[in-house]
Amino acid sequence: MKRILIFSLAYYPRFVGGAEVAIKEITDRIPAQDIEFDMITLRFDRNLPITEKIGNVTIHRIGFSKINPSDDDLLRFPLYLAKVFYAPLAFWKAVRLDRKRRYDALWSMMSYMGFPALFFIKLYRKIPFVLSLQEGDSLDQVVGRKRIRSVSGLYRSVFKKATVVQTISRYLADFAEKMGHAKDVEVVPNGVDLDIFSQRLTDTESFALKSKLNKKYTDTFLITTSRLVPKNAVNDIIMALTYLPVEVKLLILGNGFQENELKELVLKEGLQDRVHFLGYVPYKNIPPYLNVSDIFIRPSLSEGFGNSFVEAMAAEIPVIATPVGGIVDFLYDKKTGLFCNVHDPKSIAKAVEKILSNFDLRNTLVLNAKKMVGERYSWDLVAQKMRENVFDKVLKER
Repeated sequence: MKRILIFSLAYYPRFVGGAEVAIKEITDRIPAQDIEFDMITLRFDRNLPITEKIGNVTIHRIGFSKINPSDDDLLRFPLYLAKVFYAPLAFWKAVRLDRKRRYDALWSMMSYMGFPALFFIKLYRKIPFVLSLQEGDSLDQVVGRKRIRSVSGLYRSVFKKATVVQTISRYLADFAEKMGHAKDVEVVPNGVDLDIFSQRLTDTESFALKSKLNKKYTDTFLITTSRLVPKNAVNDIIMALTYLPVEVKLLILGNGFQENELKELVLKEGLQDRVHFLGYVPYKNIPPYLNVSDIFIRPSLSEGFGNSFVEAMAAEIPVIATPVGGIVDFLYDKKTGLFCNVHDPKSIAKAVEKILSNFDLRNTLVLNAKKMVGERYSWDLVAQKMRENVFDKVLKER
């Protein structure tokens, strides 16, 4: 039995995004008798235990914490400092854990988490390490952050010293190569839980949820499931409503520091009756909202991959997106979805109208996307690829 130590800035049950979902979905599908996983992550919320086991991962939480922190709190003192000092704190914690557990490999989830792995192999003990890239921000933003710019030489060393770099899109694979990773990059995308997202509501359940959301027979529901941050451009969807009939409404699932700003925009545009902020919805509770919606939209400014898109495809609703980052790996215009322009509410509105006015197009998009997701993006397939192409490779090297 092998042991792998994971470095991740956040993890369940708070502040969960695509990277955290990926860790859980992959590790849950690898038997504990084959590989045991430990993780060092930030605590953030003081209500969370310092150590606990979730699935096949034993969590060790470190750093500053606060009782029930909000998204805004993560950007302020002291929790922002927890992110800044994660690397040295995680390195020292890893050394202490390794003396008891003797790890066979390290796994860093996103490039900043490569620092404690780099310190570990350079200052303590040389073992293989996997660097997974799931960055959703634009690459200029990633390398432009103060904490990265100040140690740019070390940052490049993370890519050069990684035994295997695994990315969720070809876009991020190109980034790894530009940063100096000379070996082959393993492109293993994120996936979707087909059992969860393919579920359909019964007529009774559908009627109950539509009544709760006050969806009338003539209404069309647009839906977006995303963190309320600038890169997801939820403000552009809101503005697109001003070019669409009053029967077209928007469900927003998610929270983030931009929430108040977006609510002010809704008030300013007089769209209070057409936009519903539903807040954070747990991963497994999202499918019912997709089931009662008509079109999924996220006009991203940047995207490493975009789990939410393939989840919507699995739920059999058409998708509108921008041709940025890793989205182009799975969204083919007029085949598996429709593209709109970046920062262009009118373009979003035109794409919505195209789907609403063309039933054959809608069916084509839904059927093609559903077939593609089943063939390429199930978590079972993703976990198998991670096991065979990534973990087995580094453990053999060990």
